Amino acid sequence: MAGTLAACGSSDDGGDGSGSGGSRTVTLVSHDSWAVSKDVIAAFEKNSGYKVKVLEDGDAGQAVNKAILTKDNPQGDVFFGVDNTLLSRALDNGLFQSYEAKGSDLVLPEYRADRDKHRVTPVDTGDICVNYDKAYFREHGLTPPRTLDDLVKPEYKDLLVTENAGSSSPGLGFLLGTAAKYGDGGWEGYWKKLKSNGVKVVDSWEQAYNEEFSGSAGGKKAKGDRPLVVSYASSPPVEVVYADPQPDTAPTGVADGTCFRQVEYAGLLSNAKNPEGGKALLDFLLSKSFQEDMPLNMFVYPVREGAQVPEVFSKFGPRAKDPQTLDPAKIADNRDQWVKSWTSLVLK
Repeated sequence: MAGTLAACGSSDDGGDGSGSGGSRTVTLVSHDSWAVSKDVIAAFEKNSGYKVKVLEDGDAGQAVNKAILTKDNPQGDVFFGVDNTLLSRALDNGLFQSYEAKGSDLVLPEYRADRDKHRVTPVDTGDICVNYDKAYFREHGLTPPRTLDDLVKPEYKDLLVTENAGSSSPGLGFLLGTAAKYGDGGWEGYWKKLKSNGVKVVDSWEQAYNEEFSGSAGGKKAKGDRPLVVSYASSPPVEVVYADPQPDTAPTGVADGTCFRQVEYAGLLSNAKNPEGGKALLDFLLSKSFQEDMPLNMFVYPVREGAQVPEVFSKFGPRAKDPQTLDPAKIADNRDQWVKSWTSLVLK
């Protein structure tokens, strides 16, 4: 994954990409889920003349917070992975400078943001949803939950693991989904019920999905004992694509009444040392080749009009039909207080 790309980060100015003017290395700062096919990134490097260096910086929430703290002397030129749950925090803190990437006119209208200033470029979209371990529910003669209301029922006690809303992007997305569903006066009461029903909270998606969740390949190895996890609608294809041999059906399913729509963005960092390289990289992120490469690498959907999705991805990871959404302004106005209240309610 990205670690293999970092080896490509040599440059004409000494290799660190920090030289003034003419740096041929462009550095992408991202969360840990960045991935791209070698031939696709190689074609960009050949055509643009830039070498790509990738710095992975933890869960999306952690990566955004670190980027804000280091904005005056950033680690790179482009940041990828700020989503609609945290976008206002990045914009309000001046993380990005204006640049309208080539291909922005081909982004589907529902994914565009910051249209007046063009500080961010939409790159991908997906749905944060509860996943379930099919084998567990089959063996226990239980019907898997379908909705948020189902999760607080006694038959699902001690089965769900989610991520910390204060440090994890999917954890925050799940919290926002409950706020959208139950409103300002109802989401806290819902979480009280969820806590009473034994929800487990861990720091990151990696820990929740690959260690605690009994349905994932990683969770099976780690002897995870939670058959419900907050993850993505596109997680089941991962379990098919990387299995050997590939099964005819995914071993995990999605509770489609629990979903929250996520959009991820990238932006040119305000104090980027190589802004021209950063602009070229942003153009690349909207290119047809990259957009069509994403589904089977990062397991997300493209935002570019006309970009094709592989059949194995759409078959096992269909998009949620009616996900929860929240107006970006409402997220901006309430997110920090919601997280603070959630932390007091759930973690203490």
